Amino acid sequence: MRTAQDAKVMAKSIRQSLAEKNIDISHSEALEIVARQFGYDNWNILSARLEREAAGPSDGISFSQPVPIVRIFDEARAMEFYRDFLGFTVDWEHRFHAGAPLYCQVSLGGMRLHLSEHSGDASPGCTSVVYMKGVEAWQKSLIGKDYKYNRPGLNKQDWGLECEVIDPFGNRIRFMEQ
Repeated sequence: MRTAQDAKVMAKSIRQSLAEKNIDISHSEALEIVARQFGYDNWNILSARLEREAAGPSDGISFSQPVPIVRIFDEARAMEFYRDFLGFTVDWEHRFHAGAPLYCQVSLGGMRLHLSEHSGDASPGCTSVVYMKGVEAWQKSLIGKDYKYNRPGLNKQDWGLECEVIDPFGNRIRFMEQ
């Protein structure tokens, strides 16, 4: 749960489930149940905590989503995997001079990655976790592309559904839906 709106959606779901069993509770009672499920004495305390977290640190400091740097060794194979198979768009490319190693940004939806041929930028074999909705449909779309080097499965874990892909350089992306 990330926001007070997420908590309110949970409360609505609780009310609907109980109503199916002919148990009626008010929305505020459902909010109190949600607060107790997360270990808080009441809704006001949970709501205040969520607002503080949403605001972030004080003093004007804010953060955005991190952008992992992924080590690659062959530009053509990287583009075949990230652009052609996964469907990323190449946002920009940088080289210090002609023939220099590639450093670029690729993106898909709200996800961004930096791909680097520079030896000091990242270690090969990293794992990135991407939280998403629709992981089952995503996995089916990848299988439908019939990419001969990767046929990702769909795994049910304790924390939700997971689809992992492995690029040609041993880097992994775990797409997870909670």
